[in-house]
Amino acid sequence: MGAALKSQRSAWHAPVGRLYRKMLGIPGYRFWLLLLGAPVNLFVLAVWLTRRSSGGYAELRAAALEELKASGHEQELREEFARQLAAKQRFFKQAPSEAENKREVERRVQERLQARAEEIAAKRAEQGQVPRDDYAATFESLIANPIFAAFAAVIGLPMVALMALYANPYAKYIFERLLMTLFVVVGVSALVFTILHLSPMNPAANILGETATAEQIESFNRIYGLDQSYLVQLWDNIRGVLTLDLGKSFAGNEDVAATILRKFPVTLMLASFSLVLALLVALPIGILSASRRNSWLDYSFMFVALIGLSIPNFWQGLVFILGFSVKLGWLPATYTPGNALSFIMPVIVLGTGLTAAVARMTRSSTLEVMNEDYILTAKAKGLGRRTVLTKHTVRNALIPIVTVIGLQFGGMLGGAAITEKVFNISGLGSYIVDKQFVPDIPAVMGGVVYTAIVISLVNVVIDVLYAFIDPRIRTKMKQY
Repeated sequence: MGAALKSQRSAWHAPVGRLYRKMLGIPGYRFWLLLLGAPVNLFVLAVWLTRRSSGGYAELRAAALEELKASGHEQELREEFARQLAAKQRFFKQAPSEAENKREVERRVQERLQARAEEIAAKRAEQGQVPRDDYAATFESLIANPIFAAFAAVIGLPMVALMALYANPYAKYIFERLLMTLFVVVGVSALVFTILHLSPMNPAANILGETATAEQIESFNRIYGLDQSYLVQLWDNIRGVLTLDLGKSFAGNEDVAATILRKFPVTLMLASFSLVLALLVALPIGILSASRRNSWLDYSFMFVALIGLSIPNFWQGLVFILGFSVKLGWLPATYTPGNALSFIMPVIVLGTGLTAAVARMTRSSTLEVMNEDYILTAKAKGLGRRTVLTKHTVRNALIPIVTVIGLQFGGMLGGAAITEKVFNISGLGSYIVDKQFVPDIPAVMGGVVYTAIVISLVNVVIDVLYAFIDPRIRTKMKQY
């Protein structure tokens, strides 16, 4: 009964100890592991220091050191290091100093002896002579005690949560990329603010006009903090971005966060509909072109795709307005909220470039996979052409296609300003364009940062899709 209980207890504490040791070996996780579980780690540190100074492992290490000295290994190391140092000094034509050489040789000898003694002691400890006494081993031995385990779970709850997060490969994968997104947002905020700060344009003079007096300009700068130093303004803006308190815009004194939340959905909806349209058209075209390589169908599709990549958005938008609105009268020339017809031309114009890029990448990636050995094997087994194409070829060709889709979608969010201007859409892109010539720093910062957040989140989704598409990536995630 007691042996069964002991075995059951070791069944859960051993993986916890191994997880703790593994996280200590990763610098980023080690910092947060020690910080979030500071009370628990301080207790483990105290126990470790006590055991290290008086435990059996210290005696084992000392015995190994004495054995090395008695075997003549110390003298061999001393002679070897002396020869190496003398050869080095002859090569660099340095004047030898007997006292300095002796100190340097002795230092190297003691370092090598200590390291070798530690290896021998660790090997003997693994053979069961005495338990290891490193910090992680101390935690492993303590966590087997139910009282310490309960203490660690209550006092070190944040540390336990971090360990649970790390133990799940998918959660860890997503968490690390979200954390990277945070650094990206901070970096983008600092870069955009620096560029606007170095801009020769004067927000106060541009907004107040040429007739503004020096006192009015000074008062404007004081109200909006433009009289502060660069570092103070930078910190205020980054803090505002992190707390989602973007302040008031210079022009109009409107709440920037509320304005962006009102305008951003329009841009996001425009880009999302364009993405859906592009996928519905580009994927079948790319796959069909690859399956009919060098046919008239392939040449026709790729020629149209090349034209789609070459057409500027603003020119295509103007042509659509002249053709479908002015001449034919089928569609409204400008966007009207609530009117679905007014959204058709902007979606097509914005999605044209994405459709062409995805179609060409789909064709290229599919053709590359078609030449792989496993595709030839599937054909040799007698599988139908459609089965080979859908279950083997296309699935393995999706990684570069998904990458291009993610990059192009981010570019659509940033490049939607031209399309919004052409069709008079009151979205985030046109909002940033209007504000950057002031420059209205809070408004531009807010617009760019929100766009960066969405693009970063899209990249996180793309990274997660990699794992679901390719089982090799899933395996690496579990091993990491």
